[in-house]
Amino acid sequence: MRMVDIIDAKRNGHELTDDQLQFFVDGVVDGSIPDYQVSALLMAVYFQGMTSEEQTSLTMKMMHSGTHLDLSAIPGTKVDKHSTGGVGDKVSLPLAAMVAATGIPVPMISGRGLGHTGGTLDKLEAIPGFKVEISEADFIRQVADEKLAIVGATGEVAPADKKIYALRDVTDTVDSIPLIASSIMSKKIASGTDALVIDVKTGAGAFMKTLDQSRALAHALVGIGKQAGLQCMAVISDMNQPLGNKVGNSLEIEESLDVLKGKGPADLTELVLTLGSYMVVMGGKAANPAEGRQLLEQTIADGTALDRFRAMVVAQGGDPRVIDDYTVMPQAQYKIPYRAKRAGVLSRLAADEVGMASMLLGGGRQQADDQLDYSVGIELHHKLGDQVEAGEPLLTIYSNQEEVPAVEKLLDESIEISDHYDQPELIHEIIE
Repeated sequence: MRMVDIIDAKRNGHELTDDQLQFFVDGVVDGSIPDYQVSALLMAVYFQGMTSEEQTSLTMKMMHSGTHLDLSAIPGTKVDKHSTGGVGDKVSLPLAAMVAATGIPVPMISGRGLGHTGGTLDKLEAIPGFKVEISEADFIRQVADEKLAIVGATGEVAPADKKIYALRDVTDTVDSIPLIASSIMSKKIASGTDALVIDVKTGAGAFMKTLDQSRALAHALVGIGKQAGLQCMAVISDMNQPLGNKVGNSLEIEESLDVLKGKGPADLTELVLTLGSYMVVMGGKAANPAEGRQLLEQTIADGTALDRFRAMVVAQGGDPRVIDDYTVMPQAQYKIPYRAKRAGVLSRLAADEVGMASMLLGGGRQQADDQLDYSVGIELHHKLGDQVEAGEPLLTIYSNQEEVPAVEKLLDESIEISDHYDQPELIHEIIE
């Protein structure tokens, strides 16, 4: 078999066989296929696409290229959640604790942030002492005992994806739906979960900017999951503005704990309940999403969700005082108000640019090895559709520099106030 023949087949719109995809993945991992031929196939896939069968085959071969976590020692149906990334998206933190409080094991393997999107691991590391890297045995033991662990990937998970991902970035094939879907699902299937709920973001702050693109990705992800034997569904949610009111690592831990205490922002709480209701059904604790939602609301009311979060913090070496005292986490030196330039209705609050503003403060990474300032970020005082007055604080900039002209300039470009605005829907679509 020759790689050039595989490139030719896909370039001309043919469906690749299992053997051809296996040859490709093996060659990526062992280095026998040069980067220029890998890149050529990626470009052919970008233009010609893949059938659902090809996508699933590529996903499974990428998954089998590395280690596969065996969670069979944990009783019950293991349920996980994945988000395609956004600004202020701290959903995993309260969601995992609430679902775990219903008795469902939640083994969550998460990632770090890059660019304008934040990472769950980065947020957790704002808690002094919290360890996101633990052994596979400790991970399994913790999920069995506490029903919850949120960690970074253990072992060499989907090494083929790591190489392909790097080449996608430099060949302008990042936004190929088959390549996105196989990348996400190869790692999620390798994590050993039984069921998966996927939050596909859409809008300015999302990877997929339009609803049609987001819908296509959601169908691809769910299709792969089901063909691989997972229970799988997706929610398409809005990312035209930041989720919740806080952006930044310590700030987002604060807001996550607020949700678990029953005083979180409405949009964040609603999305957590929507995603969680399906997780509870998949985990066998509720007959339908409405019943699942009631169970989750009860975990907030009786404090059991907050208890699960506290137990996870203790188990992973974090300081449990953070539950009641947010100042245990790093705190910014300055709080700088950003004021409305005119009266009217807030009509644009671009999530991606707000995320970039937080990154410029030091709260995000421009490169993978950048060091984070956990204390900085942005707190919103208004959301899209709100009436505001001239000179009123729209948001507060948390900074360790007294003056932040570059951040303020970026916010000037990301915020608009008009005479009228129609509030967007938070939940656009459910795909099962």
